[in-house]
Amino acid sequence: MSAAASSTAASSTTSSTTSPASASAGPTIALVAGEASGDLLAAHLMAAIKSRLPGARFVGIGGPRMQAEGFKAWWPSEKLAVFGYVEVLRHYREIAGIRKQLARRLKADKPDLFIGVDAPDFNFGLEAQLRAAGISVAHFVSPSLWAWRGGRMAKIKDAVDHMLCLLPFEEAIYRQAGVAATYVGHPMADVIPLEPDQAQARRKLGLPLEGPVVALLPGSRQSELRYLGERYVATALRLRQTHPRVRFVVPLASEYTEAQWQACVAAAGAQGEALAWTAAPRDSHSALAACDVALVASGTATLETALFKRPHVIAYRMAPLTYQMMRRMAYLPYVGLPNILCGEFIVPEFLQHDASPENLAQALGNLLDDGAARARIAARFTQLHQQLRQGMAQRAAEAVVGAFFP
Repeated sequence: MSAAASSTAASSTTSSTTSPASASAGPTIALVAGEASGDLLAAHLMAAIKSRLPGARFVGIGGPRMQAEGFKAWWPSEKLAVFGYVEVLRHYREIAGIRKQLARRLKADKPDLFIGVDAPDFNFGLEAQLRAAGISVAHFVSPSLWAWRGGRMAKIKDAVDHMLCLLPFEEAIYRQAGVAATYVGHPMADVIPLEPDQAQARRKLGLPLEGPVVALLPGSRQSELRYLGERYVATALRLRQTHPRVRFVVPLASEYTEAQWQACVAAAGAQGEALAWTAAPRDSHSALAACDVALVASGTATLETALFKRPHVIAYRMAPLTYQMMRRMAYLPYVGLPNILCGEFIVPEFLQHDASPENLAQALGNLLDDGAARARIAARFTQLHQQLRQGMAQRAAEAVVGAFFP
C-alpha cells in the first residue's frame, strides 16, 4: 500500500466523526495499461492523481506497479502484451473477449474517467465505445502519428477528450487537429539521474568494478523474446570471442521472460560461465547504470538507455509479414526513439535480417573500443534528458484534474 493510501486508511479508522462513505467518496478512474512500460507510466500517474484526489479509486487492466499504488486489476496487463499484426491475430479471440467484457462492465457501472495508457490498438476501440456512452476519456502516450503514414487522427478525435503527450512536438499536432492535448514530459527523465552511479550499480549486481559490461535488453513482450532471444545470446558469445573480458547483464521483466531467456541460453548450448551473464530481475535501471554499452530491442527501452547516457545498438526482428506491412507505412528513416528525438542516426539500427549476430557483435565491439565516441554520444543524451525532464507525473495529474475534476 502506498503512503498516501496508508494515510487515508488510517484517518478513516481512527476518526469516529468521519462519514463511513468518505474513504470512497472520490472519483472512480478506470485505466488500461497493456505491458510493463504502460504499467510504470500508469503507476506514476496514479500516485500524482492521488495526491490531488485522495479518495480516488482505480480499476481496470494493469500490472504490479499499478497494484502497488492500490489499483484493482480485473485482468493483468500481460494479457495485452502482444506486438505485431501477425502476433495479435494469434491472440485475437482472447483479447477481443477481454475488451468486450471490460466495455460491458464499464458501461454498466460508469467510472468518472477512463484513461487508456498506451496500448493504442486495444484502447482506441474501447475508448470510442466508452465516449459514445457518455464516459470521459483521456489517453496517456500518443501513438506515433509522426512516424507512420495513413494516420489515426480521425479515430483519435472520436475516441479521446484529452491526449497526454510525452514528447515535446506532439502537443501541437493534436491542437492543430482540434484535440485537447498537454505535453507533460517523459517520466523516465524524472526518475533517472542525470549522472548515473555506475560503480554503485555494479556493486549491487555483483559485477566487477573494472572491465567492460554490456547490457542485453531483448524486450519484455513474449513475441520479442521469441524473435530476438537466441540472436542476442549468439551475439554475446561472438562478442566474447573478440572481447574476452566482457560481461553481460540481462534485465528481465517477469518470471516468464526469465524462463524464456534461460531457454534461449540453453538452446545455444551456452553455460553461464561461457556467456558470463548476470540477471537483473525487474531492474533495468541497475543494469543500464552498470553497463558501458547496450544491445536493445526497439521501443521504450531505447529511450531509457539514452537517458542513462549509455551508447547502444538497436536490434529488432518480427514476423516477416508484420515487418513488410510496417515498412510500407513508415516514412521516417529511424525506428529508435533517441534517433527520432535527436533527428539523426546517433544509435545504429539493425532490423530483420540485418540484425545478425555478426553485425550486432561488430557494432557493440566498435563502441567498446572507442571511448571518445561513447563520450560524444553520452553528451548528446544528456541534452535530450534535460529537454524531457518536465516533472511528468505532476504535470499529467494537473492536466487530468484540471480537465475532468475542476
